[in-house]
Amino acid sequence: MSAPAREPAPAPAAPLTTSQDSTRTSPVPATPVRRSGRWIDHWDPEDSTFWRGGGRAIARRNLTFSVYAEFLGFCVWALWSVVVPLLPAAGFSLTLDQQFWLIALPSLVGATVRIPYTFAVPLFGGRNWTIISALLLLVPASALAWVVTQPSSSFGLLLACAALAGFGGGNFASSMTNISFFFPEAEKGKALGLNAAGGNLGTGIVQLVVPAVIVVGAGTHLERAGLMFIPLALLAAVFAWRGMDNLSGVRSDYGSFARATRNRHTWIISFLYIGTFGSFIGYSGAFPTLLKTQFPETPTTIAFLGALIGALSRPLGGMVADRFGGARVTIGAFATLTLGAVGAIEGLKSHSFAVFFCSFLVLFLGAGIGNGATYRMIPAVFRAGVSADRLPVARKTAAGCIGIAGAVGAYGGFFIPRGFAMAKAHYGTLVPALWVFVAAYVLMAATTYAVYARRGSSLAAETI
Repeated sequence: MSAPAREPAPAPAAPLTTSQDSTRTSPVPATPVRRSGRWIDHWDPEDSTFWRGGGRAIARRNLTFSVYAEFLGFCVWALWSVVVPLLPAAGFSLTLDQQFWLIALPSLVGATVRIPYTFAVPLFGGRNWTIISALLLLVPASALAWVVTQPSSSFGLLLACAALAGFGGGNFASSMTNISFFFPEAEKGKALGLNAAGGNLGTGIVQLVVPAVIVVGAGTHLERAGLMFIPLALLAAVFAWRGMDNLSGVRSDYGSFARATRNRHTWIISFLYIGTFGSFIGYSGAFPTLLKTQFPETPTTIAFLGALIGALSRPLGGMVADRFGGARVTIGAFATLTLGAVGAIEGLKSHSFAVFFCSFLVLFLGAGIGNGATYRMIPAVFRAGVSADRLPVARKTAAGCIGIAGAVGAYGGFFIPRGFAMAKAHYGTLVPALWVFVAAYVLMAATTYAVYARRGSSLAAETI
């Protein structure tokens, strides 16, 4: 069987379009047309002459600064996963359930703001919104830096400060939406893959770097976890101000977004994405606290390896899916997640750190591969059985599905920590939560097979 053709990735999040002046009679320029405020009035990356005449350089420059801003967003989003395990030693009296609330809430907020962050791009301009979203990171960073020095703070105040970190989770949606416009279809998949991978890396890097920063010198200084991101966020805003561009003629296509909400595949894929991306975010947030509470003799600084593996394996999942089909690789990813969860259960029962830790690395590997593979499925699903004249509409609908799935999937980052908290509170062990996750992964694998891979199903012949 020949390998499925690589489908260019559609614009993520809410579908957006560009419009040109249909009444213009002068020749279309072969280079970008600029005006004040770093707005570009003519942008046509599909024109090879335009692309070679300056378009490629502009697109790559915008991608570079976008990756940095999104990377910081993920860093701030994950900050509380690093800080929470250290709060009891700093004088905060917190139950394990409260600790998991502080870890879960940023994911809940981050998932919720992803849709409005997407629509902010055409409203403000991609460059302008990158500046705004970078400056918004100053709020959660400053709030964390202050509240961790106040051990008498109420749990409600801690929750409010943790919720602010959700701003960082929204950056992914706006960044991916903005960058999708700068590249031609033939290069869009690679550009969006780099943008996504650069952001996901922030989760692992923050868990590696922040613990080292807060112990420099005498004592432990938790406030540095927030303070260190204040100049970095300001730098991201300056980079966007000086180096990025707005594209005029970009507008939200609410009709395509509405069509995506009425398509059953949008919700099936969103369900699957809870299991892949949601597992990545959820386990990334919970892993340091799990290590601290279940194996207190082990330093939590090694927790970064999980998120790092998850981020680096995401593009691998996309590449393997290009070769074998997204549905097959997604099923394999859920099998890997199941294996990892069962291994983690065995590690807890035998109190074997080696088994528990290695099993979690398997979980992160499965989540990362699943992220790339599930995203690969979306354009193929919406392209299947569509006539050539309907392909543009199908691509826009697929773009709406990507936005919805990206937001819904992020809610997994809330469900997983809360699942651990509930299991511990009601059963005194984390094992029941992991069995629930195993059941979910089996159900998700079965759903993927039944809808997209089962011989005889309507989409099986399409090699989704």
